[in-house]
Amino acid sequence: MQIFLVGGAVRDEQLGISLRERDWCVVGATPEILIADGYKQVGKDFPVFLHPTTSEEYALARTERKTGPGYHGFTFDFSADVSIEDDLSRRDLTINAIAKDDEGKLIDPHGGLKDIEKRVLRHVSDAFSEDPVRILRVAKFAARFSALGFRISVETMTLMRSMVDAGEIDALVADRVWKETEEVLRGNNSRVFFEVLRNCGALERLFPELEALFGVPQPAKWHPEIDTGLHTMLVLDQAEQRSPELAVRFAALTHDLGKGTTPKDALPSHPGHEARGARLVRELAKRLPIPKSCRDLGVMVAQFHTHCHQALELRNKTILDLLEKTDAFRRPERFEHFLIACEADAKGRTGLENCAYPQSDFLRGAFAAASSVDAGAIAKKHQGAKIPIAIREARAKAIRSFKEL
Repeated sequence: MQIFLVGGAVRDEQLGISLRERDWCVVGATPEILIADGYKQVGKDFPVFLHPTTSEEYALARTERKTGPGYHGFTFDFSADVSIEDDLSRRDLTINAIAKDDEGKLIDPHGGLKDIEKRVLRHVSDAFSEDPVRILRVAKFAARFSALGFRISVETMTLMRSMVDAGEIDALVADRVWKETEEVLRGNNSRVFFEVLRNCGALERLFPELEALFGVPQPAKWHPEIDTGLHTMLVLDQAEQRSPELAVRFAALTHDLGKGTTPKDALPSHPGHEARGARLVRELAKRLPIPKSCRDLGVMVAQFHTHCHQALELRNKTILDLLEKTDAFRRPERFEHFLIACEADAKGRTGLENCAYPQSDFLRGAFAAASSVDAGAIAKKHQGAKIPIAIREARAKAIRSFKEL
């Protein structure tokens, strides 16, 4: 029995990146042997084992054969005579198809080390086309390693386009699409993920609401970048700089979905895009298993981001309406996330990345003033339906006093 360090751990070691986890490949063993040694078997499609002390994953070397559509249509051979080279040949990218034995020797049958040096993402073989998840993975790696200068090879991008054209992308299930997207949104340079999907034609199939934004104009006076899709990518960049919260980044990504449905005779203006966008966010969250926190903030930002931008001109009661409709008094942390996403929207415009945005601090101050009202004391002085009216009047008065400071 031989054990090899494989995949991302070897790749990241070569790149000088701190290892997040280690995966191991076992050659010349059987499930029975590993179980007898104390390993715990997990996984349904093929045997994966957890080490008895480190809990790291150990998988038997395997080959696979396509037997049906999608990424579930495979049969696996994980017999003891499968070699490490056989196992590496089934992997997605050459940079992930490198192994290291217990003496530190690297096994690199597909030129992964050279591609790491050249900063190229290249598929191992045409078997890549048998698994549509690999389109998402390549887009994810392109985003993760974009800061290191990695690019997708022409051959691999061509193969990805052919997979989309053949309908393989349609076999992806919603859970897997969101899982990969969520992982990307939690990282850096996530716009690259969506740009890669668009370049290979997959964005239109997976996120048609986003694809619809590209090529849609906006008034150049407010949006020097003009294109709504480009603006969305710039807003995503700004959100990454301002918050690690998944919900904030998702809201940045989806805040302008309504502009993709603006009637052509109304362009470049987008009247009513806020309500249309909020509806599209809800529909997207029904199609994919998007967390409630992301959905709710996404809807809120889509619906009310223009109110936030106009905060300095709003009347006192309109400001209070905004605080109430965003549920700021019960969910102050989410209201803060709302403000961050709106600021990202304002700064996600070409040449305006460093513009002042006093609206967020203004609304924080207005919220603090309204929150200082003692609702309990007011409730003791009134009865029934008069209580919320009195509280609202006191909060509006507090906002007016704040504005007069």
